[in-house]
Amino acid sequence: MMAERNLIYFVADVHLGLRLRDPAEREARFIDFLKGLPVESMRALYLLGDIWDFWYEYRDVVPRSSARVVAQFIRLMDAGVEVWFCPGNHDIWTYSYFEELGMKRFDQPYHISIDGKDFCLGHGDLLGGAPFGYTLMLKVFRCRLAQRLFSALHPWLGYRIGLGWSNSSRRQHTGYQFPGERAPIYRFALAEAEKRHVDIFVFGHYHANVDMTLPSGARFCILKDWLSGGTPHAVFNGVSFELHSPASPAE
Repeated sequence: MMAERNLIYFVADVHLGLRLRDPAEREARFIDFLKGLPVESMRALYLLGDIWDFWYEYRDVVPRSSARVVAQFIRLMDAGVEVWFCPGNHDIWTYSYFEELGMKRFDQPYHISIDGKDFCLGHGDLLGGAPFGYTLMLKVFRCRLAQRLFSALHPWLGYRIGLGWSNSSRRQHTGYQFPGERAPIYRFALAEAEKRHVDIFVFGHYHANVDMTLPSGARFCILKDWLSGGTPHAVFNGVSFELHSPASPAE
């Protein structure tokens, strides 16, 4: 008898390709995690952004880096597991490649009911507001003209510019401490819970291990990043939602 497919997994902020600490070890750790997932009882995997530290799809070219990770996503889908992805601020330039592989894209905030529990999912950036400079930068990234101009660059040059920017960005934001109820994402969740029923909010982006309860009774969770070791993730079994985000030293 086939096992019931009731397990839903969530991961975020692996930052594959980031030249910080040991990128090869981080990729191998993520691949081992994907290989170890219980596909017989697993229904879906939700990727909540910044799986890659930089991703750009040219019309006929995609990154060759982390091909073994893509192979694991294909293996999961071939085994009947749904793979969903929400672009983050580092892997924002995804166009059609993942969908052609069979993955399902969604934009934040994404509301979905799973086994009677109402989830609100997303990467987490911009929700609740963001500094003007950051908002302007993402508007440029999403601008069709800017994308076409970047596509005119040879991939060799484009990727060196993109990877250089993403690595510089991460080094400038080390040691971040989640500000709790003052965080824009927390304020967003408060407002969202007043507009509609939500049981569990799940986000990434903030590189923190957060598990709080809102006044509405909803759980507010942020997944830890993969930069400090371990296999941070969450899993929902149809009844309970559990975070597996080991404590790690500050970056």
